[in-house]
Amino acid sequence: MSADAETHIGETFEGLDWYGEEIGGTRYTDCTFRDVDLTEASTRGAAFESCVFASCRLNASRHQVSSFVACQFRRTSLFDAAFEGCRLTGSSFVDCTMRPMTVRGGQWRGVTLRGAKLTGLDLTGLPLAEADLSESDLTGTVLRDADLSRATLRGATLHDTDLRGASLDGVDLGVARLRGTKIDLDGAIGLAEAMGALVEPA
Repeated sequence: MSADAETHIGETFEGLDWYGEEIGGTRYTDCTFRDVDLTEASTRGAAFESCVFASCRLNASRHQVSSFVACQFRRTSLFDAAFEGCRLTGSSFVDCTMRPMTVRGGQWRGVTLRGAKLTGLDLTGLPLAEADLSESDLTGTVLRDADLSRATLRGATLHDTDLRGASLDGVDLGVARLRGTKIDLDGAIGLAEAMGALVEPA
């Protein structure tokens, strides 16, 4: 596969072995990847828009400043995958393996991670505004300084989750499962208000 300066629109890639491929500068729009092995593959500056990844393997893959906008990941394994400065705005993950996984920077606004197992991940500072994290397991996950504004956390498990410094504007922590959850003063006030308390100065 040629790695650079290609454009693919509406194509289907099925049953291919792209183990260790290097993909840079390629653009995929409305493409479907089905049962494609991308283990240890790397992307740099690649763009995937409105693509579907079904039953693919992205184990130990590495992605730098690439974008996966409005993509769907279904029954796909991202075991030990790493995303650095990548944009995943509006993408959804269904029945995917997502741990362990490394995420550094980037933009994950509006992603759907409903029911995802994200335990123990370090998502420090990650922009997750308007993300759907309902029913997800965030036990032990580090979300310090993350932007969770208007994120949905209904039924999410936040046991021992670190939310210190996170932006929680418009977030209802009262519908999440909390135990040993680490929050700062602002978060504590927001939680108290969500539980019906009237917070007033002494």
